[in-house]
Amino acid sequence: MAKAKVLRGLVWAMGYACAAIGLFHVLLGNAAIPGAGSAGPTVDSLGRFFGAIFTGYGLAWLWAARRSPIPASAVRWLAGVFGLGALGRLLSLAVYGWPHWFQVALGIVELALTPLFFWLADAEERVLRAQSPG
Repeated sequence: MAKAKVLRGLVWAMGYACAAIGLFHVLLGNAAIPGAGSAGPTVDSLGRFFGAIFTGYGLAWLWAARRSPIPASAVRWLAGVFGLGALGRLLSLAVYGWPHWFQVALGIVELALTPLFFWLADAEERVLRAQSPG
């Protein structure tokens, strides 16, 4: 039961955080990226576009949070995308070196949360199965 509560709390937090971060990037463009400075209109346009996509990603987490039980398959897919983002950061680190410290901190969070979500993914489904007669 505790794992199910942790899962539900994390899924809601991911949804709100990702949607808010995405909107922040849509509204502020390059200014939303610590250490980026002025990257010009092309990168600003790209960043705002990806901000919109990240907003949608957050809304997908919120969709999952509104289900009962939270679908394990949705959590695994969303966590997989999150993990892919973390791998992208590692690739960037290997190719270009260390980014701004805030990006490093985000990468650590992404690397830590991805396996946690995979571990918790079916927590609510398990509780429901355990409670059902049969």
